[in-house]
Amino acid sequence: MALKDRLSPQPRAVLVRDARLFLRSWVEPMMDTWRKFRRLNANERGIVLEAAAALPVAWIALRIAGAGIRKAALARAGFHASATAAGSNASSELAEAQRIARLQAATARNFFLRATCLEQSLVLRWMLRRRGMTPVLCIGARKEANQFEAHAWVELNGTALEAGEAPHPHFVPFRSRGESMETQTD
Repeated sequence: MALKDRLSPQPRAVLVRDARLFLRSWVEPMMDTWRKFRRLNANERGIVLEAAAALPVAWIALRIAGAGIRKAALARAGFHASATAAGSNASSELAEAQRIARLQAATARNFFLRATCLEQSLVLRWMLRRRGMTPVLCIGARKEANQFEAHAWVELNGTALEAGEAPHPHFVPFRSRGESMETQTD
């Protein structure tokens, strides 16, 4: 006896409904993402693929190496030192960095792993340094509703590279190693 003969009409209707739900909830968004990727130019696709390769490396490295890699990242962090470059070269560099940040953030949003802000910031900093830029990894904290929260972001020439969202002004950046939030009076 064939499978379709064993199924009553109601289970077939349920299967069809479930298949449609699956298509709407998983396949259609994936196809939309694929269409958006195909609309990017070759350079932008390269940036997306670079971010897609680097994000799982950062994710795995932070989980395997744990505190060691975090300490190394923090030791190399610029701790909110705002360096400013002059001229139109700085503005074109900033525009390119913002474009890379936007593409990297979109990659992270659509990736199968949920990357933290530290992982995304480490990847963005690495991507910008590969292009000869001097980004600064910033780490800040805040206490809200008796809850301690930390955030990492990247700045270039004193400008936060937050893709699609405003910088987080409520996070107080650490300016030097060992500085507590109480010692900052901003």
